[in-house]
Amino acid sequence: MNRPVRPWWVLAALCVGNSVSLLDTTVVNVAIPALVADLGATVTQILWVVSSYLVAYAVLLVTGGRLGDLYGARTVYIGGMALFTAASAACGLAATPGQLIAARLVQGLGAALLTPQVLAIVSRTFPAERRGAALGVWGAVAGASAAAGPTVGGLLVSAFGWRSVFYVNVPLGIIAVGLALALVPDTGARDRRRFDVLGTVLLTAALFLLAYGLIEGDAHDWGQVAGPVTVPMLLAAGVVVLGAFAAVEHRRQDREPLLPFAVLRDRNFRLAAILVCALPFSLNAMFFLTLLHLQTGLGLTASSAGLLVAVAPILSVAVSVYAGRLIDRFGGKYVMIAGYLAFAAGIAALAVAVRPGASWPGLLPGLLVFGVGMGLAAAPPAAIALHDIPPSLAGAASGLFNMSRLCGSALGGAAVGALLQVRLGDASIGASSPALVDAVRATYLLPVVVLVAATAAAFRLRPPAPAPAPAAPVPAPVPALSR
Repeated sequence: MNRPVRPWWVLAALCVGNSVSLLDTTVVNVAIPALVADLGATVTQILWVVSSYLVAYAVLLVTGGRLGDLYGARTVYIGGMALFTAASAACGLAATPGQLIAARLVQGLGAALLTPQVLAIVSRTFPAERRGAALGVWGAVAGASAAAGPTVGGLLVSAFGWRSVFYVNVPLGIIAVGLALALVPDTGARDRRRFDVLGTVLLTAALFLLAYGLIEGDAHDWGQVAGPVTVPMLLAAGVVVLGAFAAVEHRRQDREPLLPFAVLRDRNFRLAAILVCALPFSLNAMFFLTLLHLQTGLGLTASSAGLLVAVAPILSVAVSVYAGRLIDRFGGKYVMIAGYLAFAAGIAALAVAVRPGASWPGLLPGLLVFGVGMGLAAAPPAAIALHDIPPSLAGAASGLFNMSRLCGSALGGAAVGALLQVRLGDASIGASSPALVDAVRATYLLPVVVLVAATAAAFRLRPPAPAPAPAAPVPAPVPALSR
């Protein structure tokens, strides 16, 4: 006997697992000093502790999404969550930097398997007229989870040590698996035809080269990595292998490809997947610059700075729920535009507030406006991108969409770091000086420009295809009256 599906309970169960995986994209950063002291890790090893998770996560998202289409989104989600939980325990038990890096890679693999299934299951569970509200909740939880990483990590490390940032995932992961088994339905038919091995190998290689180059480029000054190999060479090789992947997939479109081109033929999906890059790009830039200014420029502790910037994600949670209702009523396009403009206005207000002699309360108006923008902008790109995607391709589309978000995150970190260094010149980043204040204020303008450009491009989005009207009931024939 099939149990009735309760969509909102399904969403709640999925949000638990998704939030844990997103939290781990940022939670480790604050534990770096403790890692160095306890494990004796070198700078290169610490960089890999942070980056190995992101590289594995980004590289395998499309593959994870397609596996959900082929073998069932619920099955792959539960498998990914179980793998992520086991790897988290291994991270906490690591005795050497090498063991920690290996466990982080497996963590990234688990996250890449579970994350695409969330949007795929939501798109199949909720009808189109209620999907915006559901994605509003999903966007609130996702945005708050990633943004809360430094704050949560700081509190955990201060109270229980660096291993706690990994151990906390274990009970949460077990709860997420239990909730999925109890509440998440086995959505839709699955296709068990042959998996695209060659496409997977090519795409994995291409995305590894690109992700490694983008994430590690700044650490190597965009120059030599090892021997004659340079970051530009890695990026160029990634583009070449990506071209080979596209050629192979073009010939496989009638044989269950890894990336069905039907997804890319949807104009709104293509545009939304590009525009969503502006969100993590700007989010990373804002948090990096604001935390740098609060700690280096104003002398706040890491925990105090983290609690202050948490104002934005906390406000965004409340706004995101209402944004979902606005999407259902007015469509995602104009909610997205309003969100991007508020996002940009909040960062611009922060830039104005950062000046020599200013105190931290002057940053609050910008953080509040930023939080409103974050809440409005979190859900619309996903709602727009997946609106017209067939359920059988929802996993592949979700994987590609989430990979685009991660690329925006990597680009944001690299671009902001490079511009800040250029603006600083020979000045020290550790010194509270007018040079640092000027550099931070000028660098804030980069995400503002990106968001304004994304807003202008969002006007090219088309209204979603209307849902087919239900067929009118055929009236019963009226019996003839006898004379």
